[in-house]
Amino acid sequence: MATGADVRDILELGGPEGDAASGTISKKDIINPDKKKSKKSSETLTFKRPEGMHREVYALLYSDKKDAPPLLPSDTGQGYRTVKAKLGSKKVRPWKWMPFTNPARKDGAMFFHWRRAAEEGKDYPFARFNKTVQVPVYSEQEYQLYLHDDAWTKAETDHLFDLSRRFDLRFVVIHDRYDHQQFKKRSVEDLKERYYHICAKLANVRAVPGTDLKIPVFDAGHERRRKEQLERLYNRTPEQVAEEEYLLQELRKIEARKKEREKRSQDLQKLITAADTTAEQRRTERKAPKKKLPQKKEAEKPAVPETAGIKFPDFKSAGVTLRSQRMKLPSSVGQKKIKALEQMLLELGVELSPTPTEELVHMFNELRSDLVLLYELKQACANCEYELQMLRHRHEALARAGVLGGPATPASGPAPAPAEPAVPEPGLGPDPSKDAIIDVVGAPLTPNSRKRRESASSSSSVKKAKKP
Repeated sequence: MATGADVRDILELGGPEGDAASGTISKKDIINPDKKKSKKSSETLTFKRPEGMHREVYALLYSDKKDAPPLLPSDTGQGYRTVKAKLGSKKVRPWKWMPFTNPARKDGAMFFHWRRAAEEGKDYPFARFNKTVQVPVYSEQEYQLYLHDDAWTKAETDHLFDLSRRFDLRFVVIHDRYDHQQFKKRSVEDLKERYYHICAKLANVRAVPGTDLKIPVFDAGHERRRKEQLERLYNRTPEQVAEEEYLLQELRKIEARKKEREKRSQDLQKLITAADTTAEQRRTERKAPKKKLPQKKEAEKPAVPETAGIKFPDFKSAGVTLRSQRMKLPSSVGQKKIKALEQMLLELGVELSPTPTEELVHMFNELRSDLVLLYELKQACANCEYELQMLRHRHEALARAGVLGGPATPASGPAPAPAEPAVPEPGLGPDPSKDAIIDVVGAPLTPNSRKRRESASSSSSVKKAKKP
């Protein structure tokens, strides 16, 4: 009779030591016979690097197959050193020391180099990189009919085209090698203009009717202005560079203030539109009969913008809610607006938390929304008035200083002697007069900046009056 060990031996199962000793087969041995084998094999093949030994040193002890290190030096193909060149028994191709000429050279120079014997007589392989510019050639008749120019002689034109062929249209080199003693002194732009003018003329004359022409165009005037501007830019003094940086900073400030002003004007327009819309809705509600309107007509009403007062949340979800929750102000209303709203309600004699009946809740919310809208309109109006007053003061200061082009406003008392404009010392910052001229959009609307600017303008006017 076969025992459990015989069955395990037939199925090639290796259970734990306890099971082997008892001679019993478990369910896991039959279902997953390979897992234990792989686990056992992996455990036997793993080697742990000794503590304190570097990884590179440990890698030298074993090969890829994790075999034990050899006792004697051996010459095997395994390991880090592998044979790179596989030499066969075929015959080596012969090389020969042979002469060659470069087609790019016109002097017929002969050179020598090593080449394979099978390539003898072939062209120089690097000759294909010799790219030349195709410079047009004109005849005597074409020159007299189409290319004649009073400012250029034929000998000078021939000299220009000869240099163009020699130096592949490198006009800086052509200008350097140009014969300025025999011919008139020309600039690089003059040489380019003459060359491309002749190329365009010859292309038009030799073109076949009905074909698209690619005529080269060169604007000599634009090239001269470009180089002149680059030369001026390069020859700037440090003072001019600092002034340009200052002007660019002022330009960025002006653009930022302009965007801020446009944003404020848009917000103000939204508030005005919201106020008009609210007033129009109130008139419509008063004229309409007191009866329930269909839901479609209510949906067709013009929606009030979000900036119009306060947008109270709607409690239309299922469940029980208190009517007093609809009187709570949303979190979008700031603390400053809440305090101003409470102050206006106290001035009107309205309770801050009335009895939350249906009609009172609706009217109380509408009242607070209108009060917040009124507060925002008042704040926008005050900002506009302050801005207008600040611009008026700046205009008067510029008119008194004579910056706007008109005559300076005479002050009371004897007229002081004309004073020279104050020139700022180097290192003390930009000229304050530039601020008055450039800052036409206006500074940010803050009372502190207004006081500082007014005090600065008054002190500067006093200094000018005291100056002899």
